[in-house]
Amino acid sequence: MPGAKTLLQRYFISAEIFAKEQERIFSKQWVLVGHQSQIVRAGDYFTAQVAGESMIVVRDQRSSIRGFYNVCRHRGTRLCQDPCGQVRAIQCPYHAWTYALDGRLIGAPHMDEVLGFDKADYSLRPINLALWEGFIFVNLADARNASTERGGYMPLEEWFAPLARKFAHWNLATLRSAKRLEYDVRANWKLIFENYSECYHCPGVHPALSKLTPYDSAENDLSEGPFLGGFMRIAKGKSLSMSGNTCALLVGDMSAEDHARVFYYSIFPNMLLSLHPDYVMVHQIWPTSPEQTRILCDWFFHPEAAGVSDPSYNPEDAIEFWDMTNKQDWHVCELSQQGISSRAYEPGPYSARESIPAAWDREYLRSVED
Repeated sequence: MPGAKTLLQRYFISAEIFAKEQERIFSKQWVLVGHQSQIVRAGDYFTAQVAGESMIVVRDQRSSIRGFYNVCRHRGTRLCQDPCGQVRAIQCPYHAWTYALDGRLIGAPHMDEVLGFDKADYSLRPINLALWEGFIFVNLADARNASTERGGYMPLEEWFAPLARKFAHWNLATLRSAKRLEYDVRANWKLIFENYSECYHCPGVHPALSKLTPYDSAENDLSEGPFLGGFMRIAKGKSLSMSGNTCALLVGDMSAEDHARVFYYSIFPNMLLSLHPDYVMVHQIWPTSPEQTRILCDWFFHPEAAGVSDPSYNPEDAIEFWDMTNKQDWHVCELSQQGISSRAYEPGPYSARESIPAAWDREYLRSVED
């Protein structure tokens, strides 16, 4: 939009704004916490931290994926302390109250001596959980209609309706993560989104990336709202890897035209989805303070890639390339945070190549302000 400028300083450094973001965005909207391939067998679980709340995401005996607050119903003790694992039941480390994988209380020592006590009244507190394309999302809000009431939530299938079948060719639900890297970035989480959403910076910051995909080849197909992005062209016969070669089986049955494209989408508020012909990269964005962000990055490949005789399978070729590129991005984001924190900072104008960051700012302001 003509005249669009970067956000005011307070949105990047204010503790009050940070608290408001946690309350109005991360506590009220669908946020990404993982992928179904992380918990394949009954009893597989991982823990996640959302808006200050610890939660358990577990696959139960019937293969359903469930989410619970990581809080014992007896005296509130944290139940699962490890980031992931495999259990037959969930047992409190304090007084051994024991819960089935579907959350039912099945063991409570000596509580049968308490008049009126009924285990059915003390199941684990569930968390709203749903899947989109194999990715696991949670929502801490109450079950109300988010389109009409602040504080409620829209069912996930309605929230993601604009993306229905859009990414079907990548078979996202069947993919498997080959590796996860964790980054601790000394920059506000919004700077990560803004950086991801434009390649205006690519010639100077990413020389290796710019050789494989021209920075001015971007075409946007989602340019307003919580889902933003489009594609960039890949040089003929190349892949985004250290060698420039394809590093695995194609993840889906996409068109020949899409073999020469990489698609980048931001999904508000904490998912960055990068779709390549031979792999998919996903960033989870977790603000930890106004000036600090934790980022989890997964590289997903065809489920049969590692198990077939395929000389092209070399996930490290892509992982090393993007680890290098990620670190280049995090460095300039940290430089941005340092400059924005100065008394000399004032909002600057977006260029014509920064329409998506400007649109992301508008969606953010709609979510955080009255």
